[in-house]
Amino acid sequence: MNRTVRTRFAPSPTGFMHIGNLRTGLYAYLFARKNKGVFILRIEDTDRERKVDGAVEMVYRTLKIAGIDHDEGPDKDGGYGPYVQTERMGIYKQYAEKLVELGGAYYCFCDKERLESLKDGNGVHTYDKHCRNLDSAEVRRRLEAGEPYVIRQKVPEGTVSEYEDLVFGRISVESSDIEDGILLKSDGLPTYNFANVVDDHLMGITHVIRGTEYLSSTPKYNMIYDAFGWERPTYMHLPPIMKDATRKLSKRFGDANFEDFIAKGYLPEAIVNYIALLGWCPKDNREKMTMEEMTEAFDVDGISHSSSIFDETKMRWLNGEYLKAMSKEEFYNAALPWIEKAVDGKNYDRAELASLMQTRVDILGEIPEKLAFLNGYGEYDLSMYEHRKMKVDKSVALAAVRLAEEALSSLEDWSEDSIKECVVQGAERGGMKSGQVMFSMRVALTGEPVTPGGAIEMAVVLGKEESLARLAFSAQLLERNL
Repeated sequence: MNRTVRTRFAPSPTGFMHIGNLRTGLYAYLFARKNKGVFILRIEDTDRERKVDGAVEMVYRTLKIAGIDHDEGPDKDGGYGPYVQTERMGIYKQYAEKLVELGGAYYCFCDKERLESLKDGNGVHTYDKHCRNLDSAEVRRRLEAGEPYVIRQKVPEGTVSEYEDLVFGRISVESSDIEDGILLKSDGLPTYNFANVVDDHLMGITHVIRGTEYLSSTPKYNMIYDAFGWERPTYMHLPPIMKDATRKLSKRFGDANFEDFIAKGYLPEAIVNYIALLGWCPKDNREKMTMEEMTEAFDVDGISHSSSIFDETKMRWLNGEYLKAMSKEEFYNAALPWIEKAVDGKNYDRAELASLMQTRVDILGEIPEKLAFLNGYGEYDLSMYEHRKMKVDKSVALAAVRLAEEALSSLEDWSEDSIKECVVQGAERGGMKSGQVMFSMRVALTGEPVTPGGAIEMAVVLGKEESLARLAFSAQLLERNL
């Protein structure tokens, strides 16, 4: 009988949500949803030294923003809790002692000085199994005497541990390469190597999805499952996400923080879409997909064996595709906070600005920079008026700016069509090409070499009074510098 698929995402509250960590959670979510299963959130907070205040709240916030909804967790009891490791302390001690009874673990009384003496010249530590075969009477005596101890895994000797990974196939590790590692520390806290096995079993996890750094560690976890007589889960190990050809993305060095990308103006759905493609490719090679489409398309066969390089330029492009696909109303709502930052309380038409921006930005964070001209300018680089192909120099620009100012000063209908018609007719009367006037007018209105629209659009956005004031200022600036 097939079991219901149960996957888990088990972040440690040790800082921000790294892109690689979020991808693991995303794949676990997609796999569960694809297989009509259950997706569980578990907080692994036993690393007290590295725990960061507010990090648990950040996990909830990130999952909500990313659209990854869990079925069970600290806030959604599904009958397998607690879902926070520090609330499960008694469970680990109970199972560690049970594992000793079953012969899969043993008490170790070696003190810190002895363990330090076991390091080789390179500082590498390998435990020599000194306490592995203490007789039960001595163990009981030392425990009753209150001696500090840890509980270590009793790795079977002379065996080969094998398992089948859904991505990498058969993995084999000699037991001689596996140390009798600590399962329960002297302070009663479990190590990750023990807690994750106990939790995964008790929570009924059927598929464990995590990074390739655990490929070679999984055999020792399987030995714990076997010693208890528990059914092993199925494993799916994911290749790393790289910063470049040689360096992994690292949470420790502040690489690829999900919330930082949100703060830059990326859309959550675009980030999630992009990271889904870091190590997985749907059969039809689609790139832009909704969460529902990714769920439908997700297939373990599409997961790569090779690492992926995080390319922000590609994610930026994908984000731009999402922005362009929005309705005008959706884009307006998404862009409004950024437009407000740009206009700084000034009375510009926000809807007009949003319309201007939608096809001209790849991330929302570009909006304030592209609209910076709205806040005015002082003297600017007049070399911007030099355009050999259009045969424009400062003197031609001066004539064009004066012409535009004169033509527009009496215009009452300040609309795109009217402004354009007025400028074109003024150019004809002045014996100039309309392109020369439009080019010079755009620079005069914005003081910028690159603008989010042409001269007519800039004039509409600025309004008549501001446009005429800027044309007059630019004409005076050109006159002084000829």
